[in-house]
Amino acid sequence: MQLLAEASQPLQERIEFLESIIARQSEKIAALEATASHQEENLLIQFRLIHELKDKKPGKTELSRAEKIERYLAARPDHKATFETLKGHLGIDNDLLGIAIKSLLPSGKYAIIKTPGDKRKRTLVMLPR
Repeated sequence: MQLLAEASQPLQERIEFLESIIARQSEKIAALEATASHQEENLLIQFRLIHELKDKKPGKTELSRAEKIERYLAARPDHKATFETLKGHLGIDNDLLGIAIKSLLPSGKYAIIKTPGDKRKRTLVMLPR
């Protein structure tokens, strides 16, 4: 009887040890699930912000620059201007010029072509009506 009691003691300790490990693992799993949920919410917020930025309409400044480009091209006899010329005319950098040109392109009145003689440069062309 005493031998059975002594044999069951280490077994009981092992069971308690394993139960404590299971409890710690359960806590870790709960913490990981909470972190995953938080990351999922952050990802959803990021997707919404990206979607809003893609659908953003041009502001007053971009429209003003686009109108200046439109007037400049209309005044030129060939109705063409390189991007470099437009940057100098407007006094802006590549990024701001790209935004202004992107607001012009959906109208269908303009096209971007490669500059004859230098295929690396681009030219904005006002298409005939």
